[in-house]
Amino acid sequence: MLEQNYRYDLLSPETLLKKYLGKTVKVYRYNEHTGLDEAKQATVLSVEGGTVLNIDGQITSNFPGRFAFPEVPENLLQKPTLVWLLASGVADQRVEVTYLTQELNWHADYVLSVDADDKLADLTGWVTLRNDTGTSYKNAALKLVAGDVQRLAPPPTEMAMADEAAPVAPPAPPQFKEEGLFEYHLYALQRPTSLLDKEQKQVSLLSASGIALDKKLIFFGASQYYRGNYGQVVSNQKVGVYLDIQNKEQNHLGMPLPKGTVRVYKSDKAGQKQFIGEDAIDHTPRDEKIRIKLGDAFDVVGDRTETAWQVISSCVGESAWEIKLRNHKESAERVLVYEPAGGDWEILSSSLPATRKDANTFTFDVPLAARSETKLTYRVRVRWC
Repeated sequence: MLEQNYRYDLLSPETLLKKYLGKTVKVYRYNEHTGLDEAKQATVLSVEGGTVLNIDGQITSNFPGRFAFPEVPENLLQKPTLVWLLASGVADQRVEVTYLTQELNWHADYVLSVDADDKLADLTGWVTLRNDTGTSYKNAALKLVAGDVQRLAPPPTEMAMADEAAPVAPPAPPQFKEEGLFEYHLYALQRPTSLLDKEQKQVSLLSASGIALDKKLIFFGASQYYRGNYGQVVSNQKVGVYLDIQNKEQNHLGMPLPKGTVRVYKSDKAGQKQFIGEDAIDHTPRDEKIRIKLGDAFDVVGDRTETAWQVISSCVGESAWEIKLRNHKESAERVLVYEPAGGDWEILSSSLPATRKDANTFTFDVPLAARSETKLTYRVRVRWC
């Protein structure tokens, strides 16, 4: 290949007039008396801010009429065109063309249907394709690369998917074959598919049933709470609702999952699917955990009060805390109190055992009886410098 030329001087009324600057065209004007279009010879003088013509020796602008051109100039194109200049000593050559486009995009969408006990779920994955390239691809071999591939251009805008929970059918044979590609994953559709211009298409990626769930209610603190005297920090604080899923073969999954949006549904007492929350997941390898935040609990709330504060040194403080958790539901619940201390910490006393999550964080597992209030108290010393 000697040259590669991208031509995008596109045909339009304005560009056509510009190509005829200084040249003669015909202008047809309707004559009301004769009922006919009368042709005038006109020289195009300018098209900036309006058309200026020389007709019969007179200079006129914005002449009301219909323009007629003898031909379309060779360098005006109906659509952008790539032109190659090739040189080859062989009559027949096989050429493979690879190019990047910002207008042919895909992302993953997932529908998770939770059972009545919040213990098991069925998962359906979809690949959502969108084509805005101006070109249709018929009977194409579709291969999708999932991973954090670095691009210097801004990432494409995510497309929305209709929020509809389809009934979960028995798992069908997978349509995509997954394989590793460099540090990414490649998903190849095992049949041809067509993607027309200005079309959005969804193709089934996976289907799994009987997936074990671990529902968690989490009451979050904040690191700044341990660096001053606050009194009552918050009242009626919301408790977050999360679902944890192990992406393992033993849990009927175990497939590398492309990042996307998970929409979660649950059947009401009438058996109708109701939307209960959504979250975005990142690219998730097999054998890793997926955490989905659904929102905040309606009937479980909490108060957080600092009951004592003592300055030990310039970067060490000691504080006592009282956390009241209220469960207004007819069933018992458990709340994980998640305390990011923001430094080295030491629990001096507590009404429930504390669990060390990491060097900066500790948690409490608080059981709540139905329609009851439970009080958690503890005293902690934190060093932040």
